[in-house]
Amino acid sequence: MSEATDMLAAYIAAEKAVLKGLSYRIGDLQLTRANLVEIIAGRQEWQRRVNLEVAAANGQRGPLSVHVSDFSHGRNPPGDGGQFGWH
Repeated sequence: MSEATDMLAAYIAAEKAVLKGLSYRIGDLQLTRANLVEIIAGRQEWQRRVNLEVAAANGQRGPLSVHVSDFSHGRNPPGDGGQFGWH
């Protein structure tokens, strides 16, 4: 198993324990119900890393992201004659 897989398993175990009202220790870190948001965020991050490892092992580059840019700065100039593609 990889470090990411090991850490994911630890965070899943911590989340389950804390949801049952128990405390859980990962190394020197003592986790309680008060840490549930942090535990969930940690689990999600390690899950993301595991997913990337699996994708790489399967010859995939991982998830793609799309960013949309709006260079109009909120302007849609009237009567621009289509110069900027606004109709």
